[in-house]
Amino acid sequence: MASAAEQLAANLNFGALAKADELKKRIWFTLGALLVYRLGTYIPLPGINPDAVTDLFRQQGQAGVLGLFNMFSGGAVGRLAIFALAIMPYISASIIVQLLSSVIPSFEALKKEGEQGRKILNQYTRYLTLVLAVFQAYAIGVGLQGSGNLVLEPGPFFLLSTTITLVGGTMFLLWLGEQITSRGIGNGTSMIIFAGIIAEFPAQLAQTLELGRQGAISTGLLLGILVMAICVIAFCVFMERAQRRLLINYPKRQVGNRMYEGQTSFLPLKLNTSGVIPPIFASSLLLLPTTIASFSQAQGGTGILSTIATYLAHGRPLFMVLYAALIIFFCFFYTAIVFNPVETADNLKKHGGFMPGIRPGERTAEHIDRILTRITVLGAGYLTIVCLIPEFMITYAQIPIILLGGTSLLIVVTTTMDTVAQVHGHLLAHQYEGLVKKAKLRGARR
Repeated sequence: MASAAEQLAANLNFGALAKADELKKRIWFTLGALLVYRLGTYIPLPGINPDAVTDLFRQQGQAGVLGLFNMFSGGAVGRLAIFALAIMPYISASIIVQLLSSVIPSFEALKKEGEQGRKILNQYTRYLTLVLAVFQAYAIGVGLQGSGNLVLEPGPFFLLSTTITLVGGTMFLLWLGEQITSRGIGNGTSMIIFAGIIAEFPAQLAQTLELGRQGAISTGLLLGILVMAICVIAFCVFMERAQRRLLINYPKRQVGNRMYEGQTSFLPLKLNTSGVIPPIFASSLLLLPTTIASFSQAQGGTGILSTIATYLAHGRPLFMVLYAALIIFFCFFYTAIVFNPVETADNLKKHGGFMPGIRPGERTAEHIDRILTRITVLGAGYLTIVCLIPEFMITYAQIPIILLGGTSLLIVVTTTMDTVAQVHGHLLAHQYEGLVKKAKLRGARR
């Protein structure tokens, strides 16, 4: 079965694209919103010494926790910009609300109420995002004040201005992402992270090539890295398109005076149902304790927080074990949230559909759940392998690259595929609208 990208490439008509005014407006709106986001990553926080920030980030290293945080924020952390928090508080809040929706009965009831319940849960997520952003912004302000000469004039006014600025930046990005989702192309949250990764890719590639020129990386290893990146992209595309199709039969049925013949269809189950959510959730959870520990170290603190910062550094065995465990957990957790075998089996039973050899109802739900569990194991293994590639490179090859690793390439591939699918859908809708208008004109002339 051809993917949306292949169908788009085969049926791409620039004349149709030029006539699709609604699609062009959405594309231009998305580009404009992402441009605003990129401009915000270059506006520094008030009261910050830019030279000292550059030196600190160079000393910390781009392969550490700051490097991963900097990747998700599009370079805003390395410049201590107003968007330094990015949308990490929103992702953390989404994790907490989704966990609560599976534990607290009132939240679970809201999730089952449909669109109205989802709106209420989204509102709770925004409130929790504000709380987490305030906490993280204040912690960053305290950490900056204790980091030597980073702050020009330390004091309560700096803490207040830093907290307000960072929280305002996060809430603005949250609003901007919602606007992209409703008025643009693609998922707004994913597009913001995607834009940050793509913007930092040229600098990361230039840094890698410079290491090769200086002799820090051999030519063979450099070529191996590029080949590995291409192979990871091809592997991600292949696995994201992988499906397990369950055969569904519909018997003959009579509706009114008409008799409908039996039909055959398929229930597609994606190998990676959770998409790119597990790596993002796992990264955001690991960033919370390590960020606090890093700022405590910057203040000269010792003890348990320093130990946490040491053992949860990138490339460390504990970090890789926790990262893999969280990815696997969120693969199963998010799949259980977005796909309910019992509801699917009930819907098939209501419409007369059945699987050959499987009794409708409870048996069908058990069969779907068993198959979904098996393919989720494969999907979790695929995500774990892809996301741990940069960690092994940092540990064993001593190569401080993150953007050429698995997590960033996975986000870029999945976001690109989703966006291309939406563009293809808008083009098809525009073609259908043109056919309907032509049919109406012909009917009027007759």
